[in-house]
This record gives sequence, C-alpha cells and structure tokens, in this order.
Amino acid sequence: MDNYLTVNVVTPNGLVYEHHAAIVVAKTLDGEIGILPRHAPIIVPLTIDEVRIKRVDADAHIDWIAVNGGVMEVRENIVSIIADSAERERDIDVPRAERAKQRAEKMIQEAKQNDDIDELSRATVALHRAINRINVSKHT
Repeated sequence: MDNYLTVNVVTPNGLVYEHHAAIVVAKTLDGEIGILPRHAPIIVPLTIDEVRIKRVDADAHIDWIAVNGGVMEVRENIVSIIADSAERERDIDVPRAERAKQRAEKMIQEAKQNDDIDELSRATVALHRAINRINVSKHT
C-alpha cells in the first residue's frame, strides 16, 4: 500500500474517477502541487484547471481530468478530490465546450459594454471552465 496512491474524484453527480496512481499533480490557489505515496496529510483548495494522474499500470498511463474548483484531501495514501464538476479527457464533449466558450466570450463583451462587474466575473469564470475543458480534451 505504500507504493501507490488511491485517487478518487467526486462531484455532486457522483464518482467520476477511481484508480491507483504513482503521482497526482493539481493546481491549488497557491500553485501546482505534486502528491506522491506517503505524502503528509493535507487539505488544499483547487482552482479551475487540469489534474494529471500517472496511473500504476504497465504503461504508466496518464489520465487528465478537467476540474472546476473544489478541494483535495490527502490522507494515508488516499487522494480525494471533491470538485464542483469534473470530466475525464475522454468524456468531454468538445463541440459543447466550444459553444460554451463562445457564449462566455459574448457575455464578457456585453458585460464590459454595460459596466456589469458581477456579470463580467461570472462570464470570466465560465470562459476559464470552457477553455480548461477544451485543453484537457486535447490530451486524448
């Protein structure tokens, strides 16, 4: 058990990912963090970004997951990511993500014209989420 991590990614819709891994790399509010087996216990907030998981298998496959915020807890070689939403690279609907990107860009322009700071903030987050999904989908 000391030679690998058990990684779980959970959203309000249920379990998105569960595998054994050699390393997990995620982006926190303070920067990127790499988690190896026997890592000290930690709880960190995650940003909208990709999570890289190098699996423990013969070809050391890397899984990519688009995570939209949340927290990561590491305890006793178990990495639990609780995210607002998350998608594996193979599950991302790229045309839908492209449409979401276009909608967000349009919303940003309208919010700037109307000096609507709240709407600009929401649209910027939506754009970041769409771009993250598109980028993660390219890893397939």
